[in-house]
Amino acid sequence: QLYSISEFQHVKPGKGPAFVRTKLKGIVNNKNIEKTWRSGENAEAVRVETREYQYLYNDGEIYFLMHTDTYEQVPVNASQVERKGYLVDGQNCTVVINADEESVLYVEPKDHIDAVVEKTDPGLRGDTAQGGSKPATLESGATVNVPLFINEGEKIRVDTRTGEYLERAK
Repeated sequence: QLYSISEFQHVKPGKGPAFVRTKLKGIVNNKNIEKTWRSGENAEAVRVETREYQYLYNDGEIYFLMHTDTYEQVPVNASQVERKGYLVDGQNCTVVINADEESVLYVEPKDHIDAVVEKTDPGLRGDTAQGGSKPATLESGATVNVPLFINEGEKIRVDTRTGEYLERAK
């Protein structure tokens, strides 16, 4: 099982040897665990690379990506795709690969994407940025809260890590 270190803290108590307290995130199963490492204890390191791919489409269970340099198409299981609702056809995403085995570990969208609002309540005259928010469904299927003045068909920028509306896209 492969894990990435999400947090760590080096502890040197008054008595006894030093140790490192870590929080690990499972790359395949996405589960978080805590592990304490004693001084001198080692873990096997895996060489990991990130590559740019373009998201093409999905058929529900399989997502199809294309390498932006070689045009090679790669099928990826849906379980390996993080934040699925923010993958927009034709936009680039980051693919994390186990470089030793050349296997895909997981896929994630860019931190910020531009997407078209497909469905939302119409904006009314006098709606302002300070007036609150309303739900909107994006072309990718994700639902985000947008200001009242945003209408269907407009392109907006969204932070995929938090799901927050950032601005109108240019």
